[in-house]
Amino acid sequence: MHRLFPMARFGGRVACDLRDVTSDPAALDSTGFWAVAADFEGRLRCARFGDVRTEPVPAAVPGRWRGPAAGDWTSSLDHDAYTSGVRRIREHIAAGDVYQANLCRVLTAPLPDPDTADIDALTSLLARGNPAPYAGTIRLPAHGVEIATASPELYLRRTGRSVESGPIKGTGRTAGDLLEKDHAENVMIVDLVRNDLGRVCATGSVTVPQLCAVEPHPGLVHLVSTVRGELGGGTGWAELLAATFPPGSVTGAPKSSALDIIEALETARRGPYCGGIGWVDADRGTGELAVGIRTFWIDRTGTGTPVLRFGTGAGITWGSDPEREWDETELKASRLLAIASGANEAIGRTTP
Repeated sequence: MHRLFPMARFGGRVACDLRDVTSDPAALDSTGFWAVAADFEGRLRCARFGDVRTEPVPAAVPGRWRGPAAGDWTSSLDHDAYTSGVRRIREHIAAGDVYQANLCRVLTAPLPDPDTADIDALTSLLARGNPAPYAGTIRLPAHGVEIATASPELYLRRTGRSVESGPIKGTGRTAGDLLEKDHAENVMIVDLVRNDLGRVCATGSVTVPQLCAVEPHPGLVHLVSTVRGELGGGTGWAELLAATFPPGSVTGAPKSSALDIIEALETARRGPYCGGIGWVDADRGTGELAVGIRTFWIDRTGTGTPVLRFGTGAGITWGSDPEREWDETELKASRLLAIASGANEAIGRTTP
């Protein structure tokens, strides 16, 4: 496994020649090009690379990626547990504990040939079958990071002192599937993101230039908003991440209450899913981190066969229907699991 050299791939650039790995976010304001992987639970890995070049994602080579069998995926929450969780969140909303909370489940399948599994080969398949604006790879085998993301969602983009976030809330097969509930959910999260950025941005600089725009993606559509601001003096990546992490669109509002509910209802760690994944060019003062949705990662930490994981979830509001929310998690997962498994149809899953 360790013969796979460390690398990262984002936005038509590939980085290799690993120089440093740190968990200190202040390093992102130093020098060099960094790949960044932040787990939802808070683990941060920042990897500085010495060689960065423009290079397209290589074409998928038949047989280079051997994914799990289509029927081998299992879910941390089955249908009954998930819909029960939706009803429990609605009870919290009725009690005034929270306005919205994101409920997620983690899907897991054993890798048929873990010793040769290369997460970058999965990235090539995703680029062909599910292109995404914030797609990428981070491969750091010695540091427990092997991630392939096809994320459609911007967590943070920084250009000098300017910062922007693009929260997604509201998903349907077509624009006609989107409900008033989806728009209300988006507006709630926009308010949360505005508040998060307002902690570190100059007073009066936070704006919402785009609210609830319908954005098409492979197999579905999303409602996407844009929130922008200007960082205050003395604010760097460490302060920006501390003020905004985990991303508001995958937590809920109020964020602290939503996180308590998530901890009580979810049975698996989210890991890179719903975290932050991307790159920072410290020399140019730029960076782009995606919300870690539509994301696969290889987990080799257990004593058994290494596994491939993938997360899926939905935002729950008072207007949520448990069956519809379950169906949304299925919609978000089915296309990508089919790509990872080499299948052409929707994939059924059972619980362990």
